[in-house]
Amino acid sequence: MIGDIEKMIAVGLVWGATNAIMRRGALIWDKKLRSSSTQPNKPSSLHQRLLATCKNWLNLLLTWQYSVPFLINLSASATFFAILSSTPISLAVPVTNATTFAATAVAAILLGEETRVGLALLGTFFIVLGVWICIM
Repeated sequence: MIGDIEKMIAVGLVWGATNAIMRRGALIWDKKLRSSSTQPNKPSSLHQRLLATCKNWLNLLLTWQYSVPFLINLSASATFFAILSSTPISLAVPVTNATTFAATAVAAILLGEETRVGLALLGTFFIVLGVWICIM
């Protein structure tokens, strides 16, 4: 069980870090999308809207600043499902999700995003305390 807890925390850390990095990649993609948008009118037919949506989605996946952390995040998801095979869900979900929230806040601060640092660190402290209580 103790080895599984370390794995849960590791998955939460990977999810949290990649969430913040994927957000940055999505912002880069959005900036590219806005700068290259020369067509002011929206596609009218359903077929045109679906094609435009698929093209935008493909362009997002081709933005390496988004797709590399996305693939790492998916790998952590596969690890999480493997952990669930041997760990009670009532323990795995709170520990992993709490760690994810804390890691996302810390990674956002490290990446220089505008955050209320004091409140983020206080919330992270409470999350760590809650995980510790769940484990003990």
